[in-house]
Amino acid sequence: MTRLSAAVLLIASIALVSCRHKSVEEVETTAAVPVTVEVAKVETLQATISVSGTIVPAAGAELTVVAPAPARIAELPKGEGDAVKKGDLLVRFDIPSLGADVDAKRAAVAQAQARLDAARSNYTRLSSLLAQQVAAQREVEDARRQQAEAEADVDQARSAVTAATMLAERAIVRAPFAGVIAKRLHNPGDLVDASASDPVLKIINPAELQIVAAVPVGDLSRVVTGHTAQVIVPGSETSESARVATRPAQVDPASSTADVRLVFAKPTRLAAGMTVQVDILAEERPNALVIPAAAVVTDEGETFVMVAGDDNKAHRYPVALGLMTRNGAEVRTGIKAGDRVIVRGQDELPEGAAITIQK
Repeated sequence: MTRLSAAVLLIASIALVSCRHKSVEEVETTAAVPVTVEVAKVETLQATISVSGTIVPAAGAELTVVAPAPARIAELPKGEGDAVKKGDLLVRFDIPSLGADVDAKRAAVAQAQARLDAARSNYTRLSSLLAQQVAAQREVEDARRQQAEAEADVDQARSAVTAATMLAERAIVRAPFAGVIAKRLHNPGDLVDASASDPVLKIINPAELQIVAAVPVGDLSRVVTGHTAQVIVPGSETSESARVATRPAQVDPASSTADVRLVFAKPTRLAAGMTVQVDILAEERPNALVIPAAAVVTDEGETFVMVAGDDNKAHRYPVALGLMTRNGAEVRTGIKAGDRVIVRGQDELPEGAAITIQK
């Protein structure tokens, strides 16, 4: 009896302890989970394409000066960084051969004109003799042919003078627009070649700068001319507004990107050659029901959000999404404006779980 009583007493004690202490699983199930919520709102949702770009002068806002022929630099009055006005002297080249060439071409015109005058006189004389039946028809036709050839020679000689004169005029280079000397690569007295590989200086107009952005070919169809963009210098907290000016009509099949040109909304203080980040507006959804992207959960092929109910419990709502961005998601069906979606603490949160909302 003593042993039996002891056994009964032990079993009763274990049962009593079990009744007084709930299991770990039950405690975890009933404890309120701290969560953070955001309210679903109706607003405009914008998706952007973030790419890198380079600040460049606009078309016609830069000039690289190259000698028209092998030459010596006679004058180079402006230094790097100097401002220039339209018409200011940039470079004067010393090229004696150009002046001599113009003189030679003008002498050739005079000679061609003398031959033309003689051919015309001969044609007139033979035409008169033909009318008197003194000259032969063949002689007149030969004279007409010689006159036409002489006229062609004069035209050719005059064109040569024009070309030589234009080349000689390039010995003096003046600024075609107001700007700044961006690069000066030579000094007065230097000998330079007539090639693009030996430039003398470069002038740009800093008031007409643009951005050339390298857009992935796969995103090119999302770029629309006229759409806005934000230009951000890496490491800077400020941005400048721009808009898409042109899209490429053709892309390089061997390249993964294509150049899109943008113009600043206002004159910029950025410098040509700088690398910037460009966020180009792609798609836009006005009057969309928007929630933070962090609220969207995907599990086993189902997309849903957890909503904080008025009963202080989490409720699972399957949703159909539209436009997705880095920070926001458009909800087409599943919830309504004003619903409090859980953006933190929703991972593995079961339906009906008790929650406490953190501010």
